[in-house]
Amino acid sequence: MSEQWHKSSYSSGAQNCVEVREGESTLVRDTQNRELGHLGFAAGEWTALLRVLPAN
Repeated sequence: MSEQWHKSSYSSGAQNCVEVREGESTLVRDTQNRELGHLGFAAGEWTALLRVLPAN
């Protein structure tokens, strides 16, 4: 698993993007407000979220 932040593929060209960091848990943060922190999700929760998002 990556320990680096990367732009979410679901942000595809949007100016308001999120960055993701995968590890024991998945962390998500706003690229325009990185200093405000992040949200953390357990692996199963993150996988469930990605399953219900529409594909572009």
